[in-house]
Amino acid sequence: MTSPCKHTERPPGRHDLVFVSPDGWRTLLDARDDLATDALVARWPKMRWPTIRRRALPCDAGGLALGLPLPPSAGKKRISLLVDNDHVASVARPPLLRQARAYAPRNWWPTLDRLDALALRHAVDARVFGSLAWQSLTGLDYVTGRSDLDVLFEFRTETDIDRFVADVAMIETDAPMRLDGELMGAGGAAVNWREFHGGASELLVKNIDSVGLLGRHQFVSGAVAS
Repeated sequence: MTSPCKHTERPPGRHDLVFVSPDGWRTLLDARDDLATDALVARWPKMRWPTIRRRALPCDAGGLALGLPLPPSAGKKRISLLVDNDHVASVARPPLLRQARAYAPRNWWPTLDRLDALALRHAVDARVFGSLAWQSLTGLDYVTGRSDLDVLFEFRTETDIDRFVADVAMIETDAPMRLDGELMGAGGAAVNWREFHGGASELLVKNIDSVGLLGRHQFVSGAVAS
């Protein structure tokens, strides 16, 4: 489902899936007693499931900041990890929406199909993160009756973003779930699609290193908040 690339090809960015090497997992588990005794976490390296890139905390030094979200059956625990760059085996983008469709509840399918068709018309790559992404990646039960659909809309220079988000808002009116997610430009900066649709002149822009306000037109043109 995912298409990993060698870690040396590009550094992991926001929402990227990071596959840790067997040696890296051994180092992590040896250093974390709280993880070594967790049966589900112990399955992660055996199943070759990924982690996800996260923004580093002030206390994170000398490694790559990763996250491991566990399913509701495990208390929806969010585990923070820090690995040496040499222990990153490969990196992949989040699953495409159309690839994750089979793992979604059937009453979600019409909405997913409409979003996928919309993305194609507007030159947007629609990817999923959050509960549906992790369910598709692991086969574990992440999606519940209260889950949102988290979509990452990766737009291009030719995309009419205002028209696109207006169409997303129309699709949500008939959707059985809340449509959450972000608009992401080629440089990796992202904003909440709903905030952009609200028409604010300044937007809260997130990238892997920081969060900050940026003018609407600057964001559309590809600028990154500092």
